[in-house]
Amino acid sequence: MTTAVMDSSLGFSIPGSNARGRIVRIGPALDAVLEAHAYPEPLARLLAEALVLAGLLGSTLKEAGGQLTIQAQTQNGVVELLVADYKGGELRGYIRHDAERLAAAPADPSLFALFGQGYLAITFDQAVTGERYQGIVPLEGGSLAEAAEHYFVQSEQIPSLIRIAVRKNGKGGWVAGGLLLQHLAEGEEGRERLHVRLDHPEWEHIRTLGETVTADELASDALEMDALVWRLFHDEGEIRVLPQNPLGKGCRCDPVHIRQVIGQFSAEERVEMADSDGIIRVNCEFCAKSFPIEAAEL
Repeated sequence: MTTAVMDSSLGFSIPGSNARGRIVRIGPALDAVLEAHAYPEPLARLLAEALVLAGLLGSTLKEAGGQLTIQAQTQNGVVELLVADYKGGELRGYIRHDAERLAAAPADPSLFALFGQGYLAITFDQAVTGERYQGIVPLEGGSLAEAAEHYFVQSEQIPSLIRIAVRKNGKGGWVAGGLLLQHLAEGEEGRERLHVRLDHPEWEHIRTLGETVTADELASDALEMDALVWRLFHDEGEIRVLPQNPLGKGCRCDPVHIRQVIGQFSAEERVEMADSDGIIRVNCEFCAKSFPIEAAEL
């Protein structure tokens, strides 16, 4: 048995079918995120799925320094807020949840059982232009992957297939992987995307091939990602595979920056922020760390 490259994304395209794709697989980076939170298994799996989705979508950004943020929220579910984002190959995320509602939920809760009536927001921040684009759709389907498919159909009008798998690796850690397939009419972005099934039957063919991928293949620590692309689409003629891009766990909380931000508040406001010992404690939900700052030093 060989060990496949982990914590990486791989882009590819099938020019003859006007389709592009992306595969993401994370292992040690996923462990690093989850170890900081000690979530119950259903929530760990949910966050793992969100991180894979962030990697799939974020790695399609063309501008270096751009950011992709996924947010799922509800007011009456087990999960109150889920956030995952991607920037420069770094992934981070966290979940806020109601412990009592989770205890009352089924052992293997569905997406609806976790969120109830919620919504999914996907935000693209462009680094060069500073432009931000956000789409919001109801949180529908049996998984975050299905909810993201609905997002692309409703907000982007891009026919898409998304598959994500998460599993324990047998060594106390996690492995997660995902596949994103998209149809680009006439092979270019920005062209007419409607009525694809009638005008572009090749997309249905590519989608059908993509649907044959298994959870074991996606979350494999032995099958290389380029080998998976070949396994799925080797009969399609030309397949263009891009260089793999590394992924990793990253949090942008910076003690120096935090001090600068707190320092912008007035002395009276800083006194109100401080505890009885005169310490202002700033918590980062992404990395689950606390940064103590002595108010008097500012």
